Amino acid sequence: MIPSVVTTLAVEFPRQSIFSGVMQGLTYGVIAIGLILIYRSTQVFNFAIVEMGTFAAALMARLVINWGVDYWVALVACLIVGALLGAAIELIVVRRLFRSPRVVLFVATIGVAQLLLFFQFVLPKFDTYSSFPTAFTLDKPWHVLGLDIQSAQVLVLAIVPLLAIALTIFLNHTKYGMAIRASAANPDAARLSSISPKRMSTIVWTVAGFLAALSMILTIPLTSSTTTDTITVGPGVLLRAIVAALIGSMRSMPRALVGGVAIGVTEAILYYNYPSQVGLLDGVLFVAVLVILLVSGRRDRDTEHVDNWSFSPRVRPVPANLQGFWIVRNLPRLGTAFALFAAVAFPFVVTHPSQQLLFSRVLIYALLTLSLTVLTGWAGQLSLGQFALAGAGAFGTAALMRDGFTFGEALVVVTVIGMIGALVIGAPALRLRGLFLAVATLAFGIAAASWLFPRPFLLPGGLSVQVHRGELLGIDLTSQRTYYFLCLVVLAAAIFFVVQLRRSGVGRSFIAVRDNEQAAAGLALSPVRAKLTAFVIAGGLATLAGGLLAGLLVEFAPERFGPNETLSSLSIVAMAVIGGLSSIPGAVLGALWVVGIPSLAPSSPEVALFTSGAGLLILLLYFPAGLVQVLYSARDLLFGWLGRKLPPAAEAPRAPVATGKRLTPRRAAPVDAAVALEVRGLTVRFGKRVVVDHVDLRVAAHETVGLIGANGAGKTTLMNAVGGFLPSQGAVILEGRDVSRASPPRRAALGLGRSFQHARLFADLTVRETIAVALESGAHAGPLAVGLTLPRARRFERAKRAQAEEIVAFLGLGGYADRFINELSTGTRRIVELACLVAVEPRVMCLDEPTAGIAQRETEAFGPLILRVREELHASLLVIEHDMPLVMGISDRIYCLEAGRVISEGTPEWVRRDQAVIASYLGTDEQAIARSGAV
Repeated sequence: MIPSVVTTLAVEFPRQSIFSGVMQGLTYGVIAIGLILIYRSTQVFNFAIVEMGTFAAALMARLVINWGVDYWVALVACLIVGALLGAAIELIVVRRLFRSPRVVLFVATIGVAQLLLFFQFVLPKFDTYSSFPTAFTLDKPWHVLGLDIQSAQVLVLAIVPLLAIALTIFLNHTKYGMAIRASAANPDAARLSSISPKRMSTIVWTVAGFLAALSMILTIPLTSSTTTDTITVGPGVLLRAIVAALIGSMRSMPRALVGGVAIGVTEAILYYNYPSQVGLLDGVLFVAVLVILLVSGRRDRDTEHVDNWSFSPRVRPVPANLQGFWIVRNLPRLGTAFALFAAVAFPFVVTHPSQQLLFSRVLIYALLTLSLTVLTGWAGQLSLGQFALAGAGAFGTAALMRDGFTFGEALVVVTVIGMIGALVIGAPALRLRGLFLAVATLAFGIAAASWLFPRPFLLPGGLSVQVHRGELLGIDLTSQRTYYFLCLVVLAAAIFFVVQLRRSGVGRSFIAVRDNEQAAAGLALSPVRAKLTAFVIAGGLATLAGGLLAGLLVEFAPERFGPNETLSSLSIVAMAVIGGLSSIPGAVLGALWVVGIPSLAPSSPEVALFTSGAGLLILLLYFPAGLVQVLYSARDLLFGWLGRKLPPAAEAPRAPVATGKRLTPRRAAPVDAAVALEVRGLTVRFGKRVVVDHVDLRVAAHETVGLIGANGAGKTTLMNAVGGFLPSQGAVILEGRDVSRASPPRRAALGLGRSFQHARLFADLTVRETIAVALESGAHAGPLAVGLTLPRARRFERAKRAQAEEIVAFLGLGGYADRFINELSTGTRRIVELACLVAVEPRVMCLDEPTAGIAQRETEAFGPLILRVREELHASLLVIEHDMPLVMGISDRIYCLEAGRVISEGTPEWVRRDQAVIASYLGTDEQAIARSGAV
């Protein structure tokens, strides 16, 4: 007889539980495959994939139970519905937002998920409630090898392996499958091969919809005994699928399938051995997510990855001819004063305690939304665990008050603890590009609700906890009106804090990292540090809001902060997007919209939908900047109309021209080194392909070295490796210091300046703000000092403003100082990029095609400007350039690359006469050779 239970280290491994876990895990693996397909196609975690499947499953149950449709006919029909649903989502939502930031597409899938739940709600009710349909029923389970096999498990055994084989054949051996893989690997190269990435995206979403429908139709009979009108499997299934996809590194479908099986088996074993430990698996998965992200070594090879945040609402400068009017200059202050007056007057006009309680909730959720304004709107990172952080703040406040802390002391302590918790959660996730923080915080939210909050140290002796507000600074908080004013004061203080952050180098750094991570790193800003700082601040705001919510609720249970709670983290995201993702007033507007309006019609699902899922999608598709976009647009129209009625204040700015002024050095004198930059045996590989092959290069102190070669020769790759933006072998020596293992920000801080080929910089910052970002590489104040406006922080800000104005004047950018970067011509952006290098004061400047995209007349003026900047900084220069007269005219020596190897090195006269250079790069055309100066 085969033993049914194996015991190891006091943990039992029953064969039946393991088998059931394998069956359940296979369905997780199928969902994970759908996630991987979409992620590789669009770089988006599809948070709607489970709801896509549950809608098809709900329709399947009604076809069989209500209308008596044959199981197999209903199955085929619902699989087609799932596929069509995936295609519709891609065509209606994804394609319209194709060029939007990935975080916007991510948020859009959240809106789609909520919309699909509503569609389930409007499906016909069940005539009778029975088990979810299966292909056949068994009088008793099949008994095979000591295992009891149910009918639902038979389907999983029969279908999933065949599905995996079919997908492998489709992707590896069919025209469309290979086109999908090519499009995911390199969209630009796919376009050159007449492959449409958008068409491939539609196919991928169609396949993912098919897989989602199949997986949920298979998995629901394994977990549910009877059907309900609305099938909600909860975010736990999505988390299991995401962890399986992470095990597959978001690339390998076989590994993801195996990962799903491992999760299913682990779930079954834990449930068998610890049936009372509800949520234990969720805690294990949370730890697993952190470990996977921590050990992951993936890096994005796109060294100029730039996210388009054009949806961000902009407060444009007041026209110059209106700045003399007091009411125009002070319009933001007047608006703030009016809003504050209305908030203060409200509890005296509306005296009923229930209404005061309602709007206290609005204020608390505005504080929660404000945390996402900092994190997502400014730093470009999405958290799906803000409500769980609020729950931690609520339970932490109750626990501290049981230990003798006053309410005010507990609020301060949980805020600090929340910041530390955010540091622990964010540190692994923010090492990687993309939306991995959302995955980590989703895992935390589910684990906190199901495992952490019910722990005895947070929930002693009962099913709920109570909070007695007591007094704060001698003020009795028992009255609901008094507590409303406390929430208002805290929200006002938090808004003041984040306003100071946004006006400072801290806020500018967040925006810079969000808009262009590589350019920020090239200016000695650490993207990881900036994103982690934003998450720590957001975590503190969220836990503070949770502490206030604990005092408002007075008594609450763990379910109050569960992932299925109506006002969960997904609704917090909806508030931020509906109000205006990067707008501080938008946080308040979003809370009013999502929390305030539904309270006026609490029994209306349509109102709830419009203020969450449907409203979210509509705003993303048609008003991407949120409700504040309407206010800002009206303001700009009014100012534009008034500005046209008055005479212009000044002429349009002329092209920037460098002045004769000298710059005041900020840093110590350069290191006395004969060689500023030396590269030894530098090699860069992309997989098996060698792009840079054992290159040796040297730039002497105060020398200008040109780097030329045909497109694809490896010039930019070499410069990226020198800057630390690509992994490489060999040595990079900067002024005698080996920086081969240093990060890009560290190399920049040590004196290695870097400009990029496309000069995109930071689209949502003005010229003055962009130069101020570069000045952050010097002395600066921390976020706490800035938010509290301490004297030290004010002193640093004044110094940076003065230095920025000096650089603006030096390069003749005064007429453009308040223009947004993406409003500038390419030539002006190039000069702004030089201004940033002047601000950083590098020892070595690495310029990648500094004249690309600008007119010939501007190119001729650019060479002397580059040399002027080099002289001011006492720096050395390594420049990639295709304009031969320019590079030959400014360079002391030149290297020519071909296929990643140096084929010539020497003075400009030597290189332009070298036959190898003529054959490889200049060609045999006499005019091209003459233009380079070779005669």
